[in-house]
Amino acid sequence: MTGLQLKTLLVTAASALALAACGSSEVASPGEGDFGNGGGTTPTTPTTPTPGTPAADCPTGLSNIGTIANGTLRVCQLPQQVLGNLTLSVRAGTIYAISGRTEVGTDRGIDPASTTGTQGILTIEPGVKVFASSGGDYLLVNRGSQIYAEGTATNPVIFTSRQDIEGTATATSQGQWGGIVLAGRAPQANCQLTAPVTCTGQVEGTSAFYGGNTAADNSGRLRYVQIKYSGFEISTGNELQALTLAGVGSGTTLEYIQSYNSSDDGIEIFGGNANLKHIVINGADDDGLDTDTGWRGGAQFGIVTQRAPNSTSRSAGFEFSSAPTSTPYASRYLSQPKIANWTLVGRNAPTDAHTVMHFDTGTNPNLINIVATSTTGSVAGCFDIADADTQTSFDGGSTPSLRSIYMSCSISYRPANVARSTAVFTNARNTNVTAAGTSTLTAPASGTTITNQNLAFINGANENAVTAVDPKTVYSFFDSVTYIGAVRNAQDTWWQGWTCGLTSGSTC
Repeated sequence: MTGLQLKTLLVTAASALALAACGSSEVASPGEGDFGNGGGTTPTTPTTPTPGTPAADCPTGLSNIGTIANGTLRVCQLPQQVLGNLTLSVRAGTIYAISGRTEVGTDRGIDPASTTGTQGILTIEPGVKVFASSGGDYLLVNRGSQIYAEGTATNPVIFTSRQDIEGTATATSQGQWGGIVLAGRAPQANCQLTAPVTCTGQVEGTSAFYGGNTAADNSGRLRYVQIKYSGFEISTGNELQALTLAGVGSGTTLEYIQSYNSSDDGIEIFGGNANLKHIVINGADDDGLDTDTGWRGGAQFGIVTQRAPNSTSRSAGFEFSSAPTSTPYASRYLSQPKIANWTLVGRNAPTDAHTVMHFDTGTNPNLINIVATSTTGSVAGCFDIADADTQTSFDGGSTPSLRSIYMSCSISYRPANVARSTAVFTNARNTNVTAAGTSTLTAPASGTTITNQNLAFINGANENAVTAVDPKTVYSFFDSVTYIGAVRNAQDTWWQGWTCGLTSGSTC
């Protein structure tokens, strides 16, 4: 995706009136009662069913829509709009579902003090599974509302597809439902140019609004979460990802998140100041981490392993863009992502369309402690500076853009932009970078490659020989480490327990 896929518009007075008219302070679901006064609920606890049999009913506020998995689980569907507090707890014989556009709250606008709209707070406890049935099913957390989906290292929260619950999803399944969208009030590229901020953006794949002037905006917490078999193309160039962060602020906690087999990007970030740690993206059909429209946060500890491409694939481990080129020139330089300790394993790309790391439209990232490789025979290369604006951005930044980078690809630079890419990568201000190293990455289990992805991401001797930059000196959110890449060695197991499909015998 690029910023050209994102429309920016003024919020008109008519829109504000429409938003102010949305909802009440209660959560209701037809025929299932409501929460009353917008307060939280204690889920109805049925008589514990015999294992393998469904619960007899659903918690108050959720719709009982029958059973799934050969009649073994009661399906309790969320209301189309969560207004007030709703908690999803582990419940014997119960599974939760979303259908269509499922919203948490209504859009409450740019101003945190606004009284328009209605807040929703969705809490999801460890071990809960939520499924959806089609590409048009997705979960949207609107501005001013929050989600608290918090699993544990051994008991993650899982968002997945009906096919997965029914046991028909495979290692190549993807695009079976929409995904998760968080819309916040943090600045995005075009809105940062005016004061006071009076414009807002519209999230790709939805009609939801995002953006504002609250850098520390809080959309809740996602911790120990799997998002599986998601991603859906609404129209050409207009897709839902596994996780979309639009104007999400630094007050939001985003850590230990896995995207598995998204038909589009693993995570796409539109503007905002969100910070992320401990991210796993495996099997994305498009980009792993895709950023746009002025993101100014950071991301540390990430593993990206790409799926084998189809003939039309245009995928990258990183695709970093800044803003639509139709906006004022200055806005192109607002994206300033800070990235530390990622390992990117690219695919055997059939064309040079996208490299393992792709930068365009003037984005100005600061990358440190990165390992990038691709499978033998790939013709795309490791590194691509796509335009003159981006070259100027790298060369003219106030801090080094590339430090302690180790690349090992059949081709170092994308052939279409080899001169520009070489000039940036070898610039004297970019230090301790290797363009043509030899990968000694290994797989985390017995050394085998499983399914259709190369899952070798454990540092070997060559990667561990590189002197790392202390990330803490670059960005206070980062942790101090003394190694490059996402995983120091086989004893570094932060990715284990809450993920799936990363080791031999571990299926999703």
